[in-house]
Amino acid sequence: MGLKWDDVEDLAMELADVHEGVDPLTVRFTDLHRMVTELEEFDDDPKASTEGKLEAIQMAWVDEYRERGE
Repeated sequence: MGLKWDDVEDLAMELADVHEGVDPLTVRFTDLHRMVTELEEFDDDPKASTEGKLEAIQMAWVDEYRERGE
């Protein structure tokens, strides 16, 4: 079973791993959507995203980014 749009924390960790060193605050939502759907573990309807879900993922990624000291 893969990652879904609501798996915010897990998606954020995957993004931090795959896009190491990228400041999530510099990523536009259109690019974030692409990045999420391109994750190997992602298994959800690409059209099921919303601005709120993307924002939640981005904020969780920011937390992960800061925790890693990047």
